[in-house]
Amino acid sequence: MAYKGKILNNPVTGQSIKFLQTNSDTCGQLLEIETTYSASSTEPPAHVHPYQDEYFTVLDGELRVKLGGELIALRAGDALYIPANQPHAMWNDSAEKTVVNWQVRPAMTTEYLFETTWGLAADGKVNKRGMPNLLQAAITVNKYSDVFRFVKPPFRVQKFCFYLLTPVAYLFGYRATYKKYIIR
Repeated sequence: MAYKGKILNNPVTGQSIKFLQTNSDTCGQLLEIETTYSASSTEPPAHVHPYQDEYFTVLDGELRVKLGGELIALRAGDALYIPANQPHAMWNDSAEKTVVNWQVRPAMTTEYLFETTWGLAADGKVNKRGMPNLLQAAITVNKYSDVFRFVKPPFRVQKFCFYLLTPVAYLFGYRATYKKYIIR
């Protein structure tokens, strides 16, 4: 379970998260974290948060953001607001680490998504880009589609395919959330 001060490290992407305020701290209104991107991180897949707004403030370094097809460079002191359902991706393509204050409103189940996906990475259950196999991705994205959706393929296609794959994933022992990642 996320709590103030808990740190997650993703050994594949080199990104870390420190929880500053969690769902339980704010009655679900806010998830606030400080994230550190390693130097020269790779661009993640474009995604949306259908019901959540995000606020980013770069504390140190540089952050590259792809927002609605536009490429933006943010530096220390710069802030960015991303409204719900706005396609985006962010990463650090500079030679130095980048530290960002990241707020998600409302919090919803985002902290569980982070704990699950970063736990999978820590256990070596993702590829070199940090993505789990298709069955794990299907069951996880299906469970957390209210807080995270890939931009491609279109959501209806994702929902249909993941709906079909989810029972297969359960049969093979995959789960959308693993207790060992959430309870630590």
